[in-house]
Amino acid sequence: MAWKSPLVKRYVVRLEPDERERLAAMLRKGKQRAQILTKARILLLTDVSEAGEGWSDGRIIEALGTNQSTVHRVRKQLVEEGLDAVLSRKPRATPAVAKIFDGVAEARLIALACSQPPEGHARWSLRLLESKVVEFGIVERASDTTIQRTLKKTRSSRIAANTGSFRLRRTALS
Repeated sequence: MAWKSPLVKRYVVRLEPDERERLAAMLRKGKQRAQILTKARILLLTDVSEAGEGWSDGRIIEALGTNQSTVHRVRKQLVEEGLDAVLSRKPRATPAVAKIFDGVAEARLIALACSQPPEGHARWSLRLLESKVVEFGIVERASDTTIQRTLKKTRSSRIAANTGSFRLRRTALS
């Protein structure tokens, strides 16, 4: 179904002179993400104030190579939320991927990695740690890569080549 343009614009863009100057300066510098620069161009072209050009949506779409919904969303966001909301990204409510190791689980992992390896093993391997953290109920699941990143982040590393155990690195202060 094709998008039908209403005869009367519901969200009319009227920019203040300082807002126009801010958008124009942003376009002159060109140091923002392309998405932000496109939104700035849309706002400058849709502005119906005395300084604005007041282009039609069809003309903007053709000139900028964008689509009707983008133009509509930018207009709506400016009217409802303001210029700063249009030019900034909305922060995520939750992280993209939940953390597997919280502080307690991380501490238990380090303690396990610093302990003696199980019978029949010369050292702790990432795969062995992977199976043991699940077996001991530290976490429900974890990959060897996740364990490696966690140990690296906490500055634990395999430094003793002859024992192959994980130990906390000594820093200049300790």
